[in-house]
Amino acid sequence: MTETAEQVEETAVEEEIDLTAANKILDKYQDMHGALMPVLQAIQEEYGYIPEPTVFLVAERLNVYSSQIYGVLTFYAQFHLKPRGKYIIRVCMGTACHVKGAGRIGDTVKERLGIGHAETTEDLLFTAEYVACIGACGMAPVIMVNDATYGSITVQKTDEVIEKYKAIG
Repeated sequence: MTETAEQVEETAVEEEIDLTAANKILDKYQDMHGALMPVLQAIQEEYGYIPEPTVFLVAERLNVYSSQIYGVLTFYAQFHLKPRGKYIIRVCMGTACHVKGAGRIGDTVKERLGIGHAETTEDLLFTAEYVACIGACGMAPVIMVNDATYGSITVQKTDEVIEKYKAIG
């Protein structure tokens, strides 16, 4: 059963989420059949993740159960239910990277930032992800920070990369 508009608004206030952007997205897709995926993608693009109050708003506006939405959100790895960092550090753990010391690089990220795989720093600056393969095996070991790729990475270079992004903020 979907929640009423009042319940959705109450949940949003508890989490301090402004639903204006989500409502604009839903206005655009309101009468489209099968719009759930593009709506969720647009909401995540707007907020950086899928805030809980938006799930109930989407359920109400698209007339679907919130449990169905959570089914989609937990099935697809592209969706995130918690806020993520401004900078996503992906540490490649593929075979070539593993052989060339990716474990040490992952340990360095964990030590320097205090976060492990799929965790985010409290200041929402960094999220760490250990991924199966980045696809840059010739540059192993490799990390990515958002869309920037850093190959032949060492512990020292990892420190430099982290410090660079901390300085940018």
